Amino acid sequence: MAVTKTANVNVRIQENIKQQAEQILETIGITRATAIDMFYRQIFLNKGIPFSLTIPKSLPAQDDMDEKTFNALMAKGYDQAAQSDSYPIDDVFEELDR
Repeated sequence: MAVTKTANVNVRIQENIKQQAEQILETIGITRATAIDMFYRQIFLNKGIPFSLTIPKSLPAQDDMDEKTFNALMAKGYDQAAQSDSYPIDDVFEELDR
């Protein structure tokens, strides 16, 4: 006997994050609804968020990375900037001063 899904979840997120996530989901053949259902099930099974929510003690440094890792980090930063998923430097420093 199948259980009917009856609850709705409505969220607002940044458009570029939604698009990037949905591209990945499409690639692996999972619908948005299935992914959200899986996330909620993992919250239930783990009795909390199923991944770490900590801030690293130190930021990555080029000297500590191999070339492949460094290039991947730079590519990620470039992609974020190209998709306007970044903040103006003045805003960052203003936030740090607070």
